[in-house]
Amino acid sequence: MNENYTLYAVPENDEGIVAISADLNTDMLRTAYWNGFFPWPCEERNVLWSFPDPRGILPVADLHIPHGVKRELKKYHRTFELRIDTAFDDVIRACAAAERHGQDGTWITRKLVAAYGQFHREGFAHSFEAWQNGRLCGGLYGVSLGRIFCGESMFFNVSGASKFAFLGMMDILQHCGVELIDTQMVTPLTESFGAVEIPAEDYLTRLAVLRGEPLTTDALRNVQAAGPFAAPPDTDPNR
Repeated sequence: MNENYTLYAVPENDEGIVAISADLNTDMLRTAYWNGFFPWPCEERNVLWSFPDPRGILPVADLHIPHGVKRELKKYHRTFELRIDTAFDDVIRACAAAERHGQDGTWITRKLVAAYGQFHREGFAHSFEAWQNGRLCGGLYGVSLGRIFCGESMFFNVSGASKFAFLGMMDILQHCGVELIDTQMVTPLTESFGAVEIPAEDYLTRLAVLRGEPLTTDALRNVQAAGPFAAPPDTDPNR
């Protein structure tokens, strides 16, 4: 990725792991995402770099809202408030602490929390947050690269919170001109919203066309303010 960092190649494997490193910083993250790689579940000591084939994607225009979620959406709007980038560090820590079915522990190590926190401060990583009565109760974060957004992880402490944040994110990103969500893998949840698998080479072709400068927090909030996920008028977007 960068000649200033040492990467070690690994044998071919089913997880798509292509390299391992001891370091992790925002230069590495920027170069990795630009070329289709990302950090993968790892121990605290080392960072694994993944390039899965096939690749999970969700074309924004193909978003499907499941019937049950559609029925609950009005309730979600009454229950939750969407905020953007007001608690990024809290979101990623909550994602790290969330229990995952079939997983023992978390892939979001302290090293990743620190690196993505700085990536956020540099304008590349964003959080979409569901709040209820002044309390963060769900959300997700990911990386912005022009017309592509790379989703990373989500959590919820209140039922429906992460789905509300996800749908708010999709609405805002679509109006910002984003065309593709990189879901990395296809899970039952992402599949229910329209995610599909494509060959890795096809993903690289799309990435080359869509990648660009990251969306700013102000751009995301301005679009939010004009749409259905707008915060109440008295909400301070920086709190």
